[in-house]
Amino acid sequence: MNVAVALGLGLVAGAVGTVVLTVSETVEQRLTRRETSTVPGQVGAALSGRRGDEAAATRLNTPVHWIHGITLGAVRGALGLTGLGAVAASAVHYAVVWGGDVLLYRSLGIAPWPWQWKSQELITDLFHKGMYVLATGITFELLRNAVT
Repeated sequence: MNVAVALGLGLVAGAVGTVVLTVSETVEQRLTRRETSTVPGQVGAALSGRRGDEAAATRLNTPVHWIHGITLGAVRGALGLTGLGAVAASAVHYAVVWGGDVLLYRSLGIAPWPWQWKSQELITDLFHKGMYVLATGITFELLRNAVT
């Protein structure tokens, strides 16, 4: 498989993973009555030079959520070229997704370090990102097998 195909399949897999993440969060929020996360919008606002602009963060929340999830699928596609098995590639993908988000949020001043989070916040974040990585990895492997 060439790089373009792997990245393309990764983008499709990332879209599927983002659907699963969104459903997972929606169900969990209804059960726990937790409000929708505004972190994607805060990231978008900060990166576009509008830090603290609540209206911009609200407008950017959904698009950034989807763009972030889809593009991180390309990372999974690239990992498919490394020779790692599916499970190992997904484990690395999880570390990149979760660790990258932690560093991004911290560097932008959006969230403290994870060890400063409430335990339920940490568990919720780890769970939903795990759902994303699992769905993205399974989808990528299915697509890879279909094209090879």
